[in-house]
Amino acid sequence: MNSSSYDYNVSSSVGYRDSASTAVAKNVMVLALGLTINYINGTLIHTFRKHQIFYVNPRYILFTHLVLNDMIQLTATINLFVLSYIFYKINASLCCFIITFAAFTTLNTPLNLAVMAVECYIAVCLPLRHPQLCTIKRTYILIGCIWALSALSVLPDIFLVLATEPLRLFYSTIFCERDNLFRHPISLEKRDFSYLIYLSGVWLTLIYTYFRIFFAAKAANSVDGNIKKARNTILLHGFQLMLSMLTFLAPLLKTALVNWFPKYYIQALFVWYILIQIFPRFISPIVYGLRDKTFKQYLRKYLLCTKKKAPKRPGETHPCILLQ
Repeated sequence: MNSSSYDYNVSSSVGYRDSASTAVAKNVMVLALGLTINYINGTLIHTFRKHQIFYVNPRYILFTHLVLNDMIQLTATINLFVLSYIFYKINASLCCFIITFAAFTTLNTPLNLAVMAVECYIAVCLPLRHPQLCTIKRTYILIGCIWALSALSVLPDIFLVLATEPLRLFYSTIFCERDNLFRHPISLEKRDFSYLIYLSGVWLTLIYTYFRIFFAAKAANSVDGNIKKARNTILLHGFQLMLSMLTFLAPLLKTALVNWFPKYYIQALFVWYILIQIFPRFISPIVYGLRDKTFKQYLRKYLLCTKKKAPKRPGETHPCILLQ
């Protein structure tokens, strides 16, 4: 196998290198944060598997899919971060494998948030139809559709690389970034267009569901906090979507960082990495797991490794409106 480096254009970040002590500190910080978040997310998934009330409820199935998606994305991005410091350049085939998973999960997040918002809207505004519309089978079909839509955006890039690049690229080593692998102009234009379509659709869904819940509360003159909590849930979806949008803006903002902080570019890039890759993955379990009363009752004993038994049966209120 030819291990020589292919003549590839690399990101401007390649020209900046950390000292050994700084590199170790950054990698230890990233690994510590990643392991902590994945431990919490893994505990959430374990809690989901151990109790029937969760895996027969569409809302918790969607939440667990979001958590699993975050774990895959976080693992992929941390692997790329650590490998970039250890080897600098890696085999292009391995890079393609990791980048593909990272791209899939990046696109899955906003779509999953949109589906969760619709499910919450149905639970609040159409409660009598919720059991018929939001079934377990339909939930898993929707999850399959989420992955299919992501595949429609990512797989053409792979086929385009296979069709336009020489085969020796996949036996060479490159600095592993998406724009270094999928560098064809068509891929770049398609990426920007698909991001625009995906995010526009998700934002319209969140805005529509929020205002429908808002007007339902106004029409009913509700004085209890249930509908307000449902509206807050949609707002939390919107907050998490804004965080995920930072990932889509990364190519533009990385260029801006070079111009704004030429002397401190590598430090600014590391802070940016924490904000767009680590922090959003930390928000998900807090917002949807630890704040959910039903989930929290069961999660505590697994998260803290205690033997205290959780209640046999939580309240019957729909979990969408249990967030505080």
